[in-house]
Amino acid sequence: MACPALTADAPPGPPWLRALARLPLPLLRAAGWLLGAALFVGGVARRRVVLRNLALCFPHASRRRRLGWAWRTFVHFGQAFVDRVWLWHAPAAVVARRVRLQGAVEALRQPGPVLVFAPHFMGLDAAWTRLTQAIERPWAGMYAPQVNARLDAWVRTGRERFGRPLTVSRRDGTRGLARALRAGYAVYLLPDMDLGREAAVFAPFFGVPAATVTSLGRLAALGGAPVVPVIGRLDARGYTVQVLPPLAGFPTGDDAADAARMNAELQRWIEADPGQYHWLHRRFKTRPPGEADVYR
Repeated sequence: MACPALTADAPPGPPWLRALARLPLPLLRAAGWLLGAALFVGGVARRRVVLRNLALCFPHASRRRRLGWAWRTFVHFGQAFVDRVWLWHAPAAVVARRVRLQGAVEALRQPGPVLVFAPHFMGLDAAWTRLTQAIERPWAGMYAPQVNARLDAWVRTGRERFGRPLTVSRRDGTRGLARALRAGYAVYLLPDMDLGREAAVFAPFFGVPAATVTSLGRLAALGGAPVVPVIGRLDARGYTVQVLPPLAGFPTGDDAADAARMNAELQRWIEADPGQYHWLHRRFKTRPPGEADVYR
């Protein structure tokens, strides 16, 4: 697999998007707040999913506190969605200034394959955009096609803005990512969703059995790659992207143990600020045999 050439940046997209991208960040964040508030009020079914996830994961927290986390989840979701305008259409200097990389960044610059463990925090797109901009190496990531064709084109073009990364459709599974690892790519992996029983084991997540895909451990072993966690969180200046040291002693070769380790590490990062995590997904929709649907 050939490594793509890196390219110089020029703000892409139509003029009206580039114009919106130049608006002050507080104004864009206010628009995102309004979007998140509208989704919180109008999205009754999705709000119930978020509150149910929080009740399962934080049973000892008060309902008022969980409601506050749910509110922040929707607001951060709306703001992160609007932020894509400047992440994908503002000048490169704006992206570099607003998305700050911290921590073990050098672990991503080492030659050879690297597997980036990128959980579904709200700064997911910001982290990917900044990493592919700042670190000159071949990148690859899995891409979930959007239902709406125009939205799909916008999202895909935005995520390919810097460095010509290789994007592999989720429909193709992890085979493309495995080939990329063998070719020395840094692979950006989002394995913390319930994708059903296939290629998954049940591992505790906040003490609740959760269908957990085994791709993180298996790809790391297959590619001989260190696993470097990356956490992206919103803040008043834009985003902070924390690059953590490679996971020690991972993988073990035991799917169940590796999935439990992944969930335990993720739980610790979420507990630092639950309102920054993507609780809108039905994380516990697949149940062990004999267990009832927790969202009913």
